[in-house]
Amino acid sequence: MILVACADDNLGMLFHGRRQSRDRRVREAVLESCGKRPLWMNRYSAKQFADRKGDVRIDEDFLFKAGLGDWCFVEMDSAQAVEKRIETIVLYRWNRVYPADFWFDIPLAEHGWSLIETSDFKGFSHEKITKEIYIK
Repeated sequence: MILVACADDNLGMLFHGRRQSRDRRVREAVLESCGKRPLWMNRYSAKQFADRKGDVRIDEDFLFKAGLGDWCFVEMDSAQAVEKRIETIVLYRWNRVYPADFWFDIPLAEHGWSLIETSDFKGFSHEKITKEIYIK
């Protein structure tokens, strides 16, 4: 699976059960990257993709149902729980620090993930968003 997550500079993702931030250009980029492949997520994340185009699949156990090459958008689930199944990690970084009590839980360097690509773009709500792609 290709795992997609959004995080701040400290890899924070949620605060009191709510996403730190969201950006429509990130959603557009994720859907474009998926192409014709499924994009899996839970009901909480699906609210962001209400106007979606493409094969969006909603299931609370999506990380365990997604197949090879499928995309998974993670906001409030442990990525480490399925790390052995992950082919690629795509992180969208907000380039700031927000309050957080839930973090992206894969220690990338420690677990052998290598940053192979990085690019910046102007988001809708953020002046600069950084896309990072990691592989093993």
